[in-house]
Amino acid sequence: MWLSSWLPRLPIGDWFRVFVDFLYDYVGWLFNAFTDLINWMIRNIYGVMELFPSFVLILIFGALAYWISRRRGLALFVIIAFVFVDSIEYWDDLLYTLSMVLVGSLIALLIGIPIGILAARNDHLNERLIRPILDFMQTLPAFVYLIPAVILFGGVGDTPGVVATIIFAMPPAVRLTNLGIRQVPKEVLEAGKAQGSTDRQLLFKVQLPVALPSIMAGVNQTIMLALSMVVIGAMAGSFGLGREVYRAVTSARIAQGFESGVAVVLLAMVLDRFTQALGDRIADR
Repeated sequence: MWLSSWLPRLPIGDWFRVFVDFLYDYVGWLFNAFTDLINWMIRNIYGVMELFPSFVLILIFGALAYWISRRRGLALFVIIAFVFVDSIEYWDDLLYTLSMVLVGSLIALLIGIPIGILAARNDHLNERLIRPILDFMQTLPAFVYLIPAVILFGGVGDTPGVVATIIFAMPPAVRLTNLGIRQVPKEVLEAGKAQGSTDRQLLFKVQLPVALPSIMAGVNQTIMLALSMVVIGAMAGSFGLGREVYRAVTSARIAQGFESGVAVVLLAMVLDRFTQALGDRIADR
C-alpha cells in the first residue's frame, strides 16, 4: 500500500484491451475466417459420427481400440464405457465434445510439434523466447483466455472455447517434442552424420523416429488438457458435455452434474488409453 501511494499505476489491462481492439479492427477478417474453419471442422466431424447408429459407432470404436492395442481388455472397456454413456442419454453430447477435443488437439499439435522441433534446434531461441512464452501460457488462468477469444472470434460459441483449448493444451506438445529430440543419443547422431546425412535427413530419419515415444507422450497430454477445458469452454457458449456440467453447477442439479461428470471422466479414460496404446505400438516398431 505504501508503494502504491506514490508509484504510478501501470494500465496494462487497458494496453491489452487496445491491442485486442486493434487486432479486431484491422485483421478481424482473419479471425472470422478461422472461426468459420473451426465451426466447419467441428460440424463435419460431428456430422460424420452422427451418420452411424450409436451401437454401430461404439463397435467401431471398440474395433479401433483392439486394432491399435491388440488387447481385448481395452476394446471391451471402450465398448462398456460408451454403452454406459449412451444408456444415460449423453451420447450426442459426448460426440460433440469429442469433435471439439479432436479439432482443438489437432490444431495444437500442428502448431506445437513444429515449434518443439525449432526449440530443439535453436538453444538461443528456446531460452530467450519459446520457453518464457510457454511458462506464461501454462501459468495464466485458463479463464483469462476466454475474454479476448470471445471478442476476436465472433462472440459466444464453440470457437472461443476451442481457441482457449489450443492455447492451454499446446505447451506439452512443444516441451515434450523438444525434450525427445534433445535426448537422442549423440552416438546415433554421429553415426548419421558419418553416413553423409544432411540436417533435414537427420531430423526426419534419425531424431524424430527416436523421439517418437516422447512426442506421443506430448500428444497424450495435449488431448487430456484439451478435454479438461470442456467445462471452461462452456462458459463461452460451447456445446457438449461441458455445457451440461456447467448447467448443473449453475442450477444445482446434482443428478445432472454427476451423470455428465461421469461421462467426461469415461471419455478422458478412453482417450488416455487410446493414445497410450498408440504410443506403445509406435515405440515397439
